[in-house]
Amino acid sequence: MGSDDLWLAIRREAAAAVAADRFLEASAAFILDQGDLGGAIAFLIGRRIADADADRVQFVRAAREAYVAEPVLIEAAASDLAAIVRRDPAISGFLPPLLNFKGYVALQAWRVSNWLWRHDRPDLALMMQNASADQLQISIHPSARIGTGVFLDHGTGLIIGALVSIGDEVTILQNVTISRHRDAPRRAPTIGHGVLLSAGATVIGDLNIGDLAKIGAGALVTSDVPAGCTAVGVPARLTNCAEAGASVLS
Repeated sequence: MGSDDLWLAIRREAAAAVAADRFLEASAAFILDQGDLGGAIAFLIGRRIADADADRVQFVRAAREAYVAEPVLIEAAASDLAAIVRRDPAISGFLPPLLNFKGYVALQAWRVSNWLWRHDRPDLALMMQNASADQLQISIHPSARIGTGVFLDHGTGLIIGALVSIGDEVTILQNVTISRHRDAPRRAPTIGHGVLLSAGATVIGDLNIGDLAKIGAGALVTSDVPAGCTAVGVPARLTNCAEAGASVLS
């Protein structure tokens, strides 16, 4: 579903929600005042991560500027929202995650901060990262690279450090840390397509997590995980790999 079709579906859901419950006007009615998905997300970014009116205006303006300059960011936002509906069995519509899932808002704020970072505006980019960390407890460095169809489930305590690379269709749960090792500050983890990082996992250093791999809850990963494998434990060991047996990551 493209961003235009998704936007029409969101507007229908918002109109139905407001008609059914007048108490939702404060949270959902703004959707009906926006002209497109980009405008709605820009509004949400300002409302959710800013704690002062001046910052709110600045963040909304930055988001709108980014969406005009790089419309692919809106398509990425649509892909992220559709991914939530596909992968979360508790969700049946687009409006609830758009309004209520802080992981979604934090990811879209990161997309704007990354655009700022790539266009030599690091101060505002880092300001947005800090605001998201303060208000949403999700910190994603503007220099990270993240694909589309990404689902930050719950999100609280999530840290994605500088230079981290994350592929498409990745799901990351709460209290996950992905970052460089102090001994190799110029290189960071690369996370492949379709990876699942479960709650409390820590992925540290110059390593690769292969496509469709799974990282278990609370696992400590400091070396490569081949595609399709599962890594569990502290230190992590490999299971469910195509090759016979399991091995300890070293």
